[in-house]
Amino acid sequence: MGAWDTGPVSRASLDKQPTEVAAMFDGVARRYDLSNDVLSLGQDRRWRRHVLDLVDPEPGEKVLDLAAGTGTSSVPFARAGTFVVPCDFSLGMLRVGKQSLPELAFTAGDAVRLPFADRSFDAVTISFGLRNVVDPMAGLTEMLRATRPGGRLVVCEFSKPVRPAFRTVYVEYLMRALPAVARRVSSNPDSYVYLAESIQEWPDQLGLAKQITAAGWESVTWQNLSGGIVALHHARKP
Repeated sequence: MGAWDTGPVSRASLDKQPTEVAAMFDGVARRYDLSNDVLSLGQDRRWRRHVLDLVDPEPGEKVLDLAAGTGTSSVPFARAGTFVVPCDFSLGMLRVGKQSLPELAFTAGDAVRLPFADRSFDAVTISFGLRNVVDPMAGLTEMLRATRPGGRLVVCEFSKPVRPAFRTVYVEYLMRALPAVARRVSSNPDSYVYLAESIQEWPDQLGLAKQITAAGWESVTWQNLSGGIVALHHARKP
């Protein structure tokens, strides 16, 4: 157990105060990747491959991977020959990531106040993190600022299943089964109650597309994965 994991950490509230959210992720850092594999039934790896394909990075490009956590989402970009910067505001996550992936340029930073100059990156991606940003619109605007003209944005986030019958089953899993499984595999199972509730509160595919457009991005499209459990939104900077 690392020095940042000092005891039980309660889940964050849905007003998403940055200190609460960061502390919650510090508390799950030690077993975060294992928990994701179990709770997603291994689908998280497939989702990450789709993110890489949609960003379609060229060797030598600079990619900002926001809410990168332990860096698992950044590894495919490094293997593709890009200079990838895993960025997160959970120091616990960053420490765990740096221990296992010392070659990556882990950087502490908040999505609403990115520590990067204007036009620094060819592409920005955020997977399962925009939902946790205290002000998602401010975060999307900051991502726009840090991206070069013509650069790309890919947001991978939980969304709404497109078939009503499947949506009912999925909600039941979120609110009942997921917290129960988390108690067996996570170092902070209460955080998965927040996860389930925050997914329920998050806008659907069209709603998020409208937010991305309002932040100044253009050519916004999306594709559904796993029946709409997850949606990938793609956009470009004018």
